[in-house]
This record gives sequence, C-alpha cells and structure tokens, in this order.
Amino acid sequence: MFNNESTYKRFVESGNEAEFDRLFESAAHAALSSFGKEHPIYLGGEPIHTAEKLEERSPIDKNIIIGIFQNGTKEHASAAVAKAKAALPEWSKTSYKERASVLRKAADILSSRKFTIAAELSYENGKSRYESIGEVDEGIDFLRYYANEIESNHGFVRHNTMSGNTIKGAVGFQGAPSSEKITLLLKPLGIFAVIAPFNFPISISIGMSSAALVAGNTVVFKPSSSDNMSMLSGLRIYEIFKEAGIPDGAFNYLTGPGSVVGSELVENPDVSGIAFTGSRYVGMSMVSRSIALGLDRHFVTEMSGKNPCIVSKGANLDVAANGIVSAAFGYSGQKCSSLSRLYVHESLKDELIAKIIARTRELKIGNPIEKSTYLGPIISQSAYKKYTDAISIASKSARILYGGNTVKTGLNGLYVEPTIIEAKHDSELVKKELFLPILTVESFSKLNDAITMANDTEFGLTAGFYGGKRAEIKQFTENIAAGVIYINREMSATTGAVVGMHSFVGWKGSSITNKGTGSKHYLQQFMKEQSISVSK
Repeated sequence: MFNNESTYKRFVESGNEAEFDRLFESAAHAALSSFGKEHPIYLGGEPIHTAEKLEERSPIDKNIIIGIFQNGTKEHASAAVAKAKAALPEWSKTSYKERASVLRKAADILSSRKFTIAAELSYENGKSRYESIGEVDEGIDFLRYYANEIESNHGFVRHNTMSGNTIKGAVGFQGAPSSEKITLLLKPLGIFAVIAPFNFPISISIGMSSAALVAGNTVVFKPSSSDNMSMLSGLRIYEIFKEAGIPDGAFNYLTGPGSVVGSELVENPDVSGIAFTGSRYVGMSMVSRSIALGLDRHFVTEMSGKNPCIVSKGANLDVAANGIVSAAFGYSGQKCSSLSRLYVHESLKDELIAKIIARTRELKIGNPIEKSTYLGPIISQSAYKKYTDAISIASKSARILYGGNTVKTGLNGLYVEPTIIEAKHDSELVKKELFLPILTVESFSKLNDAITMANDTEFGLTAGFYGGKRAEIKQFTENIAAGVIYINREMSATTGAVVGMHSFVGWKGSSITNKGTGSKHYLQQFMKEQSISVSK
C-alpha cells in the first residue's frame, strides 16, 4: 500500500512543529560545517577525479562553497555509457520484485536522512525548509509509488490463451483457428541518460531515475552542473541508490557541462532513451540532434510552462489571493508550474490586486534557512539578468504595480522583490517563460476571451481557476489547454501536485509524450512492448 510521506503535515498534526524546526536547524548547522569537500564522479562504482574541477557555491551566499566537483569530459560520458551497457544484462534480468525492493530500501534510507538532505538542498538551491522537506518527501514518494506500480501490474506481464483447432497443412490467414499461449510484456528500453534540473534536484532526479531503474534500465545520471548547480544533491542520490543495492554500473553519477557531457549522452548510439526536465529549447534541441543523427532514441520530457490563472465573477477573492501569491512567488517563481499570467474579471481587478499586493508585502525576503523567510535568492547571475531585463521592459511598455527592485540582505547572493506587472497580452513579458518571481496581470470582460488568452502560448503545463459558477468551471475545464488544472485551490493556484494523487503532465510544448509523473501511465514510457505466441 502506497502512502505519501507528508513530513511537515505529520509534525503539525501531532503538535510537534517545534521539533520539526529543531531537526531542520540542527541539520542546517551540521551541513554548513560539512561543506567544501571534493567529490568524485562514479562510473561503474569507481570514484574518478578529473583534471579540471567545478566549484559549487551556495546561491544564499556565494562565500559558502558547497563543494568541489569533477568537470567531466566527453570521454567520461562515453565511459559512463559503456559501464551502463555492461551492467544492463544483469539488472534488466533482475526480477521486478527485487528491483522494487531496492527502490523501497532507497526510500527508507532517504526517509531516515530527510532533514540532513533537505538542509543541504536549501543551501544548494535556496529553498525554504518547507520547500526542501516537501521536495525530499516527494523523492521518497516517487520511489515507493513506482515500486508499488510495477508490483501491482505484475511487472507489466500478462498472459492470454487462444483456443482453436489448427488446420493441418493449411496456409494461415487472418482469423484462422489456432491454439496458442500468448504473453504480452513490457521490457526495458536499455540505457537511459537522466538529465536533471537545478530547481528540484532531489525529487525530479529521483523520479526520473527510479522510474528508469525499476523498469529494468540502467542509468547515466547528470545533475545540473553549469550556471545553476545541484551536484551535491545528485551525489546524495547516487550514495542512496548504492547503499540500497543498485549494482555497480546500473546507476552512474556524472558531473560536467551539458555542452560537453550532455552532448555526448545525446549523440551516443548506445543510449536508448533520455529523461529530461528543463527548458523547451534545450529539450527540443536534443530531440532534433538525435533525429539529425538518425538515432533510435526515446524521450521522456517535462519542458517549460507559462502558466495562467483566471479569476472570474463569484470567486472568493481571499482564497484566490492566497493561491495566486503562493503559486507565483513560492521558491521565487523558479518552478515550471509557477503562476506567471493572471487574468482577472474587470469588475474584480482593483480589489483583487489590492489583496494580492497586501499579501505580497508580507513575504519576507532573505536567508531561506531562517524559519520566517518566504523568498530566498534567485539561482544565478543569468537569472538575475533576466529579472533586470524584464523590469526594464516593464518600465518602458507596461506598468509595475509592485516590486521590481533588488533587495539588500547582507548576504552575498541575488535577492529581488516579487513583482506584479500590468501588461498587455502581446507583451514579451506575457509570452516568454521567465522562471522568476514575476506575475503579469490583465483584465477581461468575457470568460471565453480569458480562456483564449490563457491558451495563447506554446506551453500547456498547469492552470488555475477561481469562480463560483458551475457553468464557468465547466467551461474552463473543457477548454483550457493544460495538463494539470486546479479549481478554487487556496494552497496554490498552479503548483503542488502530489505523487499518486495528481498526474503532473504537460500538454503542447510542455511535453512530448503527454504522460505525467507520479501517475499510472509514467513507467510504461521507460519500456517497450513485446508479444510472444507459443503454439500448443
């Protein structure tokens, strides 16, 4: 039976929130004193050091060195694929029950270390304790959910029997009688390159990797290693899988820039599939490169979002304001599911914006290790440039309703105000994915017009709606082009899918397969189907 981990919820419901805070703060103190070490890559279980190094610093304060990592080369990527290839026969033939057992053991190990890993994660990518613990919980959930899925589906093997009196000496024809035992099964594709994002380096990395592994594939795992680094989180995943019993070579940990090691993984003919989460530009570049090389390559992707929310007449504006602020500014808007476009009925516009601004003013910006902080830093210098460029555009061709400034915190990091901008629908700010704490606002008079504007994007990941009329809710759900839809949700207008409850799935340019993580249909993407008939 699968159950969500739900750490914070359990502490609060048992009246132990103070203990939750104590455990996180103790782990954060220990993490800070443990940073700065050098870490190898692991290919076939062997630690390897490279000539050139990568230095990872915390976005919270660039004076904090998270660690020294290896700058992998094309040759290292090729060697990683070779190790995965050598390990494939053994791992692919390991029973699905044993593979599921290894995933469950990994989940138990991660659960026992959740506060340590969450604290390291907060330092590594600037998340609050609540975001980090929630992400670690999601990683645990993915491990247990996919283990449960492959077992409940009996390894995706089923048997059929066809009875009939075979006509001796006759030439077969469609529909001719035959007596056969038929096995329908899904088999692993082979070697998967798992290319992970910076913003969910524990949960998304584990989700993609565990799905590939439990399906019988071997993996070359590359965490984000360039501008937005999350190499320590990737190392922790390797260590957990190793301890849980994944054999050497079945899961390889490789750091290095995407332009070098990522390119080799895309171009290597022994790689059967690529699991990728990141920008649509990078994802489609990998697809087009594979096609140009004539490679038989399977892609499992989640790519970008420009997520809308519509607030119509009859909406509870307090509920809407809470959900909008959470979705737009949680983790500084650096989620693919973050709310970035708000369409509000013209009769509600002034009142709702006033409520949104009032709530936004209450958000503390600063060190996310501190309990009271809501917004930590944005991840990198390139993200900061996007922010300042967006503010420059807004100051010339739109109207900044709130924010738009850099925030001084006394830390050597990049801290900015959450920003609300009134912009026309044809603005670059409305069209382009920013991945920042920036929310654009536009009013509408007819719901159909709002839905049309909401759908006017190449992406189709998440969408939210607030309104009280059943007919409008039906109109929205039947016409919005997004894979994940939330209605009147106070927790968050567009973010917060729960493993095993929601399917986190993109449409249009947000995905290639249109099948979502944490759902009944995800694992099959890492396998190929076969039908075997044996005549009696």
